[in-house]
Amino acid sequence: MKLYYCETMNPRKACATAKHLGLPIEYQRVDLGKGEHKLPEHLARNPNGRVPVLVDGDQSLWESAAIMVHLAVKAGSDMWPRELSKQAEVMRWVSWNTCEFAPHASAFYFENLIKPNLLKAAPNPDALRAVAPRFHQAARVLDAHLKGRDFVAGDQLTIADFCLGVLLPDAQAIELPVAEYRNIGRWHDGLMTLAAWRNPWPAADQKRIPAPSSMA
Repeated sequence: MKLYYCETMNPRKACATAKHLGLPIEYQRVDLGKGEHKLPEHLARNPNGRVPVLVDGDQSLWESAAIMVHLAVKAGSDMWPRELSKQAEVMRWVSWNTCEFAPHASAFYFENLIKPNLLKAAPNPDALRAVAPRFHQAARVLDAHLKGRDFVAGDQLTIADFCLGVLLPDAQAIELPVAEYRNIGRWHDGLMTLAAWRNPWPAADQKRIPAPSSMA
């Protein structure tokens, strides 16, 4: 298997999953600054021109959650549970994250990290004020759900934890207003005990380069 990635939020999920599961994977870094994600050979792997992409034999798989499921199944890991009811619970939270939590949380990622570092533009406080109520609404739902829980879906680590937690390692840098949510903080502190979550990248010395075109 070969995993195409860069050091941004959605490839982080796939890299963390692969590293946590200890799978034998060849990693190929895609240099967004050089436009490697728009080259014909990469578009043949993912017509959206994004990362991550997992190539396994003749299959080229894109979208981070789908890659995570594939890796968990290959490893025989309960990060993707075997029982249908547990799979449904995992997908409920993965879908909720995509629709409710991530869109509003990622606004802080874009305004406070991508714009100043990549686009050389100042953050837009009005944009963040506009999105803040929806972010806090979603954060309250997640915080309430996590009360008395160590994991998002069930009693063990699943891909839902990595999907929902992906921006939290950067919470301070992106000024994500999550400090008041103690259950979220406790839950993510647990994730941070995992070596693969603390440092998901293949090489520890690689520089993290934020880029909006990497989101998948």
